[in-house]
Amino acid sequence: MSLEFNLVKFPIIFPIIYGGILFLLPSLENYLIFFTILLLAETHFGATWPFFLNSANSKFIKENRISLISFPLIIATASLIGFIFLKPTFLLIFFAANMYHVTRQSFGVCKLYTKEISQIKYQENFIYIFNFIFFLIGFFRFYLPVIDSNLIFILNIIIVILIFGTLIIYSFRYTLTDSFYTFVTGLIIFYPICFVSNPVHAIIMGVTMHYTQYLYLTHKVFKGRHQDQIIQTSKSSYIGVILLYAAAMALLSLLGKSSNEILNFLIIIPIIGQMLHFYLDSQLWKFSKSHNRENTLKFIKS
Repeated sequence: MSLEFNLVKFPIIFPIIYGGILFLLPSLENYLIFFTILLLAETHFGATWPFFLNSANSKFIKENRISLISFPLIIATASLIGFIFLKPTFLLIFFAANMYHVTRQSFGVCKLYTKEISQIKYQENFIYIFNFIFFLIGFFRFYLPVIDSNLIFILNIIIVILIFGTLIIYSFRYTLTDSFYTFVTGLIIFYPICFVSNPVHAIIMGVTMHYTQYLYLTHKVFKGRHQDQIIQTSKSSYIGVILLYAAAMALLSLLGKSSNEILNFLIIIPIIGQMLHFYLDSQLWKFSKSHNRENTLKFIKS
């Protein structure tokens, strides 16, 4: 199988590895979280910046100062205020923004490999439906805990039956191509929320597939822009920025467990970086804009 299949179309190996380590070697849980954040999560967040801040987007940024400069500053400021004064509410908003962002990408990836309009609509409807269900389950398990172990067992049975039913109907209605695998990925990406005991794993485990999709696609765009001489950034500089960002933010994330109140507060820095990623990607991957079609989409499809 190709690298694209394993990293974009159906990167199921990553949550399998994550889940295997989590359940077979529970003593390594903290190491698992840290190295997943370091190697996949924060690298994926870090890839936003060389993807956004380069010569390919210079004119686009100048023409859209409000949406690409003013709004990010407002989001960063609001996130800081929310974290200080309304932390539980802010973290719920952060969780919802995270799930919405991942859901949008899951559907976007499906569209890359699907041409039939009714098939695209089927994928969109069920990816949104299932991820909204997973959001509600997460809310009532971890934020307002009313779902006990007996109820979650029953919910798992129901969810699995619904997923298989959705996929069986899909297989009868449409030709099974690579779009089937991207659809499965979009449906199950937040399924771990139904069985993990720590909400961190609910956010990270299945979303490892989201991280690899994003890293592969942004690198493909970077490579295409470089080959077309739209940008002059070297590959080493591109990777260097991502790795430095990932290392700094992963270390700051560790401080969230610190007993020191000041050090503990520093976790807001990677959180703000993630909130900016959610917003900026909604602008940079909006293919209704001609700039994004010409500077991003064409390289993904090449």
